[in-house]
Amino acid sequence: MTAFSWFYSFLKKHNARMLFGLVLVTFISVLAIVKPIVSGSIVDDVITGGQYDLLPKLIALLVVITVIRGLCRYWSQVIFETCSQDVLFSMRDTVYRKLLQEDFNFYNKKRTGDLLSRQTGDMDAIRHFIAFVIYQVYENVFLFFFALIMIFTVSWQLALCMCIVLPFAAAVTISQTKNGRPRFQKIREQFSSLNTFVQENVSGNRVVKAFSKEDYEIEKFNKENDAYRDAELAAAEIWTKYVPQFEFLSNMLTVILMLIGSIMVIKGNMTLGNYVTVNGYLWMLTNPLRQIGWRINDIQRFTTSVEKIYATYSEEPNVKRPKSGIKRKQLSGDVTFRNVSYSADDEDIIRNVSFEVKSGQTVGILGSTGSGKSTIMNLLCRFYDVTDGEVLVDGVNVKDLDLYNLRQNIGMAMQDVFLFSDTVEGNIAYSRPDCPFEDVKKAAVMADADSFIQEMPDGYDTIVGERGVGLSGGQKQRISLARALLKEPSILILDDTTSAVDMETESYIQKQLNAIDHKCTIFIVAYRISSIKDADLILVLNEGQIVEQGTHEELLANNGYYATVFRHQYGEYEQYIKGGEEHGKK
Repeated sequence: MTAFSWFYSFLKKHNARMLFGLVLVTFISVLAIVKPIVSGSIVDDVITGGQYDLLPKLIALLVVITVIRGLCRYWSQVIFETCSQDVLFSMRDTVYRKLLQEDFNFYNKKRTGDLLSRQTGDMDAIRHFIAFVIYQVYENVFLFFFALIMIFTVSWQLALCMCIVLPFAAAVTISQTKNGRPRFQKIREQFSSLNTFVQENVSGNRVVKAFSKEDYEIEKFNKENDAYRDAELAAAEIWTKYVPQFEFLSNMLTVILMLIGSIMVIKGNMTLGNYVTVNGYLWMLTNPLRQIGWRINDIQRFTTSVEKIYATYSEEPNVKRPKSGIKRKQLSGDVTFRNVSYSADDEDIIRNVSFEVKSGQTVGILGSTGSGKSTIMNLLCRFYDVTDGEVLVDGVNVKDLDLYNLRQNIGMAMQDVFLFSDTVEGNIAYSRPDCPFEDVKKAAVMADADSFIQEMPDGYDTIVGERGVGLSGGQKQRISLARALLKEPSILILDDTTSAVDMETESYIQKQLNAIDHKCTIFIVAYRISSIKDADLILVLNEGQIVEQGTHEELLANNGYYATVFRHQYGEYEQYIKGGEEHGKK
């Protein structure tokens, strides 16, 4: 499917209405053609011929034509505007649904500003094309050629003289179309880049202020703004170059009429009324010529926007929902990794990872930054697909499970906490928006979030700023944890969820996790030994491989990487305890 056949799939639903709108435009154009005939009749039959009784009838006819044209014009514009909004609604909805189906790889490569541009500026260019450009182009083409035909019926000699302009107009049109296309593509690219820059700086305004980089960011913004302005000016050069040429050609038609037409009237080859009639048709020739440059600009903006939107829409995710995926209302939570490897951009992230977890067990995952801890969890949730090996949940490969069903059974408190611009209750109840408030509060209590929520101005009804602005890191983490707990998942993933809370709060949360009243397999990704030392199984990763696994006591006895990390975190504390004991003996 091409970009334009995809666009037409939305437009064809409105073919009947659009066709009726074009019929109205045709009727409007035909009525416009009648007016010069009436004007010529007034000159020849009334003024020259002395048939004064025709004047009231002809004037009444002009009034009626004007009123009918006005009503039809209003009706047609309502039709085209309504169709444009309906097409835009369907297209925006379809593109947004597709964006939600894309996987992590898609969003890793795409800039937010680009995606916003597809849904805003590019969509508006399409709306403008449907609501205005289609009928304008049709009307101008119809008027031009029909008026030319009518001039042939009045004076074929004069019409042939006017046709001299047509080859020049065609040449200028082709030249403008060829030169304008790359410049409009550049505009869309720069608009996306500017959008991306603004979005990033608005989101990261606290970082900008913290480092006093306002002047630096303004300078960068000016470069982006200048680039966008230059792209717009480069496109403007097109119409500043070609529009005057079309203006010149349209004026040449006036010169031809005044010169050739006047000579023909003087010589008696054409009546004065016919001259007036042709003059009435003249604007139907000159106006389309003047409009060609502008309409080409609009068409090229439209074509560029359709291609940009379709290029984004047509990208298929690597992780796809199986057509007949296995659905289970409640998973048990058994998890098995069999010789799992994952690579991205020719880089090995994890290699030959194998382990097995039974339902209800708690698994701790420890490792240095970049060792692959979060990647293992992403593979379990099937945010990415393994390069080699297989991930099984309840003995079934996650690729064979229904994707949404799998994720509905997994609760995840992510490392990068994201909160919506909603109430605290709305953020916690995101997975179960219709659940009773008592369940929301219970989850908040388990996450040790209830106390600070109660101290907020409006409690659970307090509006959280964008991305949780106004909350501390620990508060955001606890709201995120409450959101995951409320889901009552079969598998709970805590990806460095307690890194921003104090030891006392962490201990309280761990006790609450141990007291979960349904069977739940828990994965805890952490840097602190205190977060995982009580786990049933601890996995130690280094450079994408499991270098150690076992319980806390077993790993300490191995005296490997885990024991080294433990001594670094607890060494001074143990020396302090031993020192106290020796002092007591003395």
